[in-house]
Amino acid sequence: MHISNSQVDGRESAATQYLSFSLGDEDFGVDILKVQEIRGWQPVREVPEAPSFMRGVINLRGLIVPIIDLRNRLGKGETHCTPTTVIIVLKVAGAEEEHTVGLVVDGVANVLDISANEVRPVSSSNIQISASYIMGIVSISDDMVMLLNIDALFKNSDLNLFENDI
Repeated sequence: MHISNSQVDGRESAATQYLSFSLGDEDFGVDILKVQEIRGWQPVREVPEAPSFMRGVINLRGLIVPIIDLRNRLGKGETHCTPTTVIIVLKVAGAEEEHTVGLVVDGVANVLDISANEVRPVSSSNIQISASYIMGIVSISDDMVMLLNIDALFKNSDLNLFENDI
């Protein structure tokens, strides 16, 4: 777990916790308050005519949850499932209500405590992902972690997963 500089020098600082995970050789983080659960990879039921980044759906205790290949959604190719592949089940803001969605990622790492002063802005020239999907970048040891704005990722007009019957 990461200890923020403000915690080390004794000053209290409001830190936000992020679940860190990997897609290939890149590290990402998502606000832990959005995370509902982490599940091991399981087969999904394919949905005809779904976008290429939608792997299918799963039945999660009676709730039909769309499963999104995050690597594919971000334009980084398709995720090939391995023993470390997991589904991060998240709550995302919709136009009128929250929705549950699962993200397929290569693996989860840990929970990071990150204060606002540790987050650096991102410029679109530094990354190959739309800057609107990234809240900022933080340096953890020698690694850079991109903090995803999950709500922005799912507000895109081409994501009609929740408005249509699955």
